[in-house]
Amino acid sequence: MAIRSLVIALALGLSLAFQAFAQAPDANTLVVAQSVDASKLDPADTGSRPEANIAAHLWGTLVQTTSDGDIVPYFAETWTTNDTGTEITFRMVPGLQCHDGEPLTAIDAAYSFNRAKDPELAFTGNTPGFIFASLGFVEARADSDLDVTIVMEQRNPIALGLIGEVFIHCMDSYMAMSKDEAADNPVGSGPYRFIEWIKDDRIVLERVADYPFAVEGAFERIVWRVIPEASTRAAELMDGNVDIVANVSPDQAATIDASGRATVQAVAGTRRIYVGFNLRDEFAASHDNPIAIEAINNVLVRRAMNHAVDVETICTQLLGTDCERATGLVNPPNDPPDLEPYAFDPEGAERLLDEAGYPRGADGVRFSIRLQSPNNRYLNDANVALAVGQYLSDVGVQTDVDLLDFSSVYVPLIIGGNMAGPLFLLGSGGATWNALYDMADLSRVDAGTNYTGWDNPDWFSGWDRIAATTDEAEQRVIVNEMLQVFYDDAPWLMMYFQPDFYGVSTRIDWDARRDEKVIVTDATLR
Repeated sequence: MAIRSLVIALALGLSLAFQAFAQAPDANTLVVAQSVDASKLDPADTGSRPEANIAAHLWGTLVQTTSDGDIVPYFAETWTTNDTGTEITFRMVPGLQCHDGEPLTAIDAAYSFNRAKDPELAFTGNTPGFIFASLGFVEARADSDLDVTIVMEQRNPIALGLIGEVFIHCMDSYMAMSKDEAADNPVGSGPYRFIEWIKDDRIVLERVADYPFAVEGAFERIVWRVIPEASTRAAELMDGNVDIVANVSPDQAATIDASGRATVQAVAGTRRIYVGFNLRDEFAASHDNPIAIEAINNVLVRRAMNHAVDVETICTQLLGTDCERATGLVNPPNDPPDLEPYAFDPEGAERLLDEAGYPRGADGVRFSIRLQSPNNRYLNDANVALAVGQYLSDVGVQTDVDLLDFSSVYVPLIIGGNMAGPLFLLGSGGATWNALYDMADLSRVDAGTNYTGWDNPDWFSGWDRIAATTDEAEQRVIVNEMLQVFYDDAPWLMMYFQPDFYGVSTRIDWDARRDEKVIVTDATLR
């Protein structure tokens, strides 16, 4: 089947299966539907955005990043930085406590950071895998009951934003639990306390009375429902059983808007959707397709595969919107203005593959490869992966696509660096407040979020250069040089920044953020 016909057929194949199976929430309850369940509820080990969305209501942080990218106080009132930029000391709000009644002090804040780094616990979530690697975290120490200091390897221009993603929890309650017990029995410090978790169905939270940072009119109860199918999420929204739906399929927007029960909020999201090339040496040594491994380690092949995929058509037909192809891992407007996206050029891709030494065989195939993708995690991800596979097959790279359950199969593979593709479709959360935050996925070769195992020294040496200067203009020059290296070496098959569509009930007031954080502490009944 021709690729354009395939894409259109996939788009037209989407349908609504309207069925309701839950009661409408009462005036005190807000119901949020996400496509996947949490895999664990440990503040040190959140591993996905849906999981972190729930965690942000259970636990507080020292500071917060607003939807506009501003850093504002939360558990910390003020902060100061030492002369070398390697230590930031936070003065905490007095009188805080965790949900079990334990006072929350600087000792607990320091413990929260140090526990996440504990090698015996071996956490693999966002805090140790992304935050600490990007921050250059060394240790946290309590200088008094209210003063906690975060120690870093070197000056970091985005330190505050990174620190604001570490969830603060109380030491005594977590020292009394094993790692496995903590994953299922959260003791929070945030605006909502844990009530119930029925796996693959719902998580129920209840508002903490007299919480010092509560928003007036906030809901008493939040129910996070797991509804994998987009059509079912839309049906539940229109039947009044759900208030907020993430990952609405664009083809359902008009029907939802016409229902009178809900509307769709479309935002320019910050999640980077890409196809990664697994370039890890240990992966190459054990993989059963040495030709594919050899091929993706050739930069000409990686560039060819970028040219082979028509990202604009995928966006139009499968995401229901126009989009500009990404030039790298940095969200506009912080991406370099001089970089042009890889053009859709299948003939050019074929020439590069020939030049790389992979001609078509008698059967038209140059080599075969596997692409792994989650199913129902990102916007229409399965069909996007199938379309990418077809585009690559069209230029002679015979691509088989494996669709995997996100929480139970895909996340463990990604975190463990065991993607067997050796191609894998992934969405990595980003921001608009600083290019360095987006780039921090590749803060070091061994960073937990360097899922490809890319090790180009021209990129990684740039971090020391950035840390050595406080001049923002000089930092920007280095940033642009690093992004040119990324573009030229192409460790990703670059796709798009995911547009996000949220279904929102007409009974509530709530505005979606661009950064995919579903924060509903300020949602109110109309």
